[in-house]
Amino acid sequence: MSARAAPTASRRSAYRRTAARRRTVRRRRIVAVLGAAVVASLVVALAWPGVHHAVREIALPLRHEDIIRQQARDKGLDPSLIAAVIYAESRFRDGQTSAAGAEGLMQITPATARMIARKSGGVAFEVRDLGTPQVNIAYGAWYLRYLMQRYAGNETFALAAYNGGEGNVDRWIVAAERRSEALTIAAIPFAETRTYVQRVQDAKRQYRQSYARELGL
Repeated sequence: MSARAAPTASRRSAYRRTAARRRTVRRRRIVAVLGAAVVASLVVALAWPGVHHAVREIALPLRHEDIIRQQARDKGLDPSLIAAVIYAESRFRDGQTSAAGAEGLMQITPATARMIARKSGGVAFEVRDLGTPQVNIAYGAWYLRYLMQRYAGNETFALAAYNGGEGNVDRWIVAAERRSEALTIAAIPFAETRTYVQRVQDAKRQYRQSYARELGL
């Protein structure tokens, strides 16, 4: 009996040692996985502000915020409106020229720029100056203020005129009044202008939410 029992006890002891080693290995693996997860979480937490900023910059870029703040103060405009118009016109890419000849960040045509220069006293203005962010934003902000005043503070009308022209907006307003209706965004006849006004107003809300500090809001 004892001779046969000895191997059995030895095998049991070996099995217990093997099981103990396996449990130790499993515990070490679990600890390693948990440790890696903690480290990864810390890395993500530390990197997240930079990642979030980079993603925001791609989806909703902002440049020249110092000029935007200055022009908003000088012209009595909401800086987020200026930023939104730049976003809709050029997505803050300098040196843009449209097929119609509109230039710069706020896509101002030479004819409109000359009108602004004449009315604002910019006697030394040259068309190539529109490639300079300071001049372009200053002229674009001046024109926005002019349109806001022309349409009694109605932002929809002002933005529609910035994109579709004052003459068109005047005709649309008269036609809407004859029908005893209001000229809403949905009632703007030009699809491009409808989309433009909506894009600017949506971007304005996003700039107010995402860049309040940078825009001095």
